[in-house]
Amino acid sequence: MFSIVHVGSGKEMTMGESEINENGRVIGKWKKSVHVFGERLRRFPCLIWKTIWNLGYEDPRRVIHAFKVGLSLTLASLLYLLEPLYKEIGQSAIWAVMTVVVVLEFTAGATLCKGLNRGLGTLIAGLLAFFVGYIANASSDRVSQAVIIGAAIFLIGSLATYMRFIPYIKKNYDYGLVIFLITFNLVALSSYRVDSVLKIAQDRLYTIAIGCAICLIMSLLMFPNWSGEDLHNSTAFKLEGLAKSIEACVNEYFYGEIDSPGDIKSSEDPIYKGYKNVLDSKSIDETLALHASWEPRHSRYCHRFPCQQYVKVGAVLRQFGYTVVALHGCLRSEIQTPRSVRAMFKDPCIRLAAEVSKVLIELSHSIKNRRHCSPEILSDHLHEALQDLNTAIKSQPRLFLGSKHKYNQSNNMLKVAASQVAQGRHGKASGFSLSSVKTDSCALFEWKTKRVPSEEYSKETERKSLRPQLSKIAITSLEFSQALPFAAFASLLVETVAKLDLVIEEIEEIGRLSCFKEFTPGDEIVVTCEEPLVDVSRNNLPSHGIE
Repeated sequence: MFSIVHVGSGKEMTMGESEINENGRVIGKWKKSVHVFGERLRRFPCLIWKTIWNLGYEDPRRVIHAFKVGLSLTLASLLYLLEPLYKEIGQSAIWAVMTVVVVLEFTAGATLCKGLNRGLGTLIAGLLAFFVGYIANASSDRVSQAVIIGAAIFLIGSLATYMRFIPYIKKNYDYGLVIFLITFNLVALSSYRVDSVLKIAQDRLYTIAIGCAICLIMSLLMFPNWSGEDLHNSTAFKLEGLAKSIEACVNEYFYGEIDSPGDIKSSEDPIYKGYKNVLDSKSIDETLALHASWEPRHSRYCHRFPCQQYVKVGAVLRQFGYTVVALHGCLRSEIQTPRSVRAMFKDPCIRLAAEVSKVLIELSHSIKNRRHCSPEILSDHLHEALQDLNTAIKSQPRLFLGSKHKYNQSNNMLKVAASQVAQGRHGKASGFSLSSVKTDSCALFEWKTKRVPSEEYSKETERKSLRPQLSKIAITSLEFSQALPFAAFASLLVETVAKLDLVIEEIEEIGRLSCFKEFTPGDEIVVTCEEPLVDVSRNNLPSHGIE
């Protein structure tokens, strides 16, 4: 047995021991992997149960909808399972089950839209296909029959597909046209090979009508979920989210730690969560508004639901949300105002943000309670907070304007910085630091001194690499750059106040169209953010099949 001696270790290890050690290490890793896999497998049932429980606890309507679908499928299956019904309908009974799977949606409006589209598409297609088959059968020549059916399929298919591009039809009846195309082709082609095509069309129409009837009864009469109600609640939810985002953003700007530009905010960030639903709401609002337009009513009130006005409010809230996004971006900008400067404007900014949040919360409660807003919603407190911020900014003119002496000093500073960068290219050490910015210019110059220039670099390349660094130094060396980031932050905060008028105007229009009750002095104005409503976008289940 050969010995292996490691120099400097003072230890001797044989080949056999090495093999044992290596095998032992491999076996140890394998056992650890098996243990980790076993732990995950053991926790898997608990994880599944927790996910299922949280899904139903978040919105109990999901549990009710699941039972409604199960009951509807059972009722439709009776056409196939019960012998007397099966003898009357035959194999076409399966279409009732397929109709329930495709048509029954979470809300009554979505079910009405798909059910009526499917029923009308099947009825019109069946009648038209029977008419084409009747004309084709009038000819005794099989070739002529095939030509007539083929030409009808070409014309009807092309015309129906072209109609799908019409915006109004695409928005309201696209699903019905797809069902029309499928049914027409199936019935028209069957008429060429099958003699009892009328019986086939009748059976399919009956079973689809039964399936649609089951879906409509379940959606409208058994614990109905209204698309208009979801759109109404989601609007209030978005207002509360924006209110939370503004307050959290201002509080973090003055009290919290400012994040570096490279940090990635998680989805649990309260500021991000507040405006995310607003920015992503366009398609959801339009879908809910479309389905709400099919509903006879959306709540116990029988007045017409102003679905398009809610879409307008969603558009206004998205414009408002873009300002909140920019406000959030100020927390992660490259250049930051020192805390000593920010502290001078802390009280008026926090007060102004609280007043804006108060207005948004009041608008949210007016929607949820179906009453008009208070006439004093834009109170004197908001105007006073705005005036206080304006006074505080005017009291520090040098922070935002600077002086001639300081301006000249800044220009001299820029010249010194440029000369130091040029010296750094020849290997000379240089250093420069400014406490008013988050980026460390000293580190920039140290990196420049460590960098050894190559003789192959041309003067043009040097100028290109010098320009971005000089621009950054020029920004950071100006005295009033300390206040520039705060000026942007304050400007965006004032912009939220300016956009409140448009939000209030659109929401008041909703109250007028929906006949909200008038505001009475006894109504309390609640200014605290409640637990957010459920995210209705998660309740829209996509339909991946047509048949």
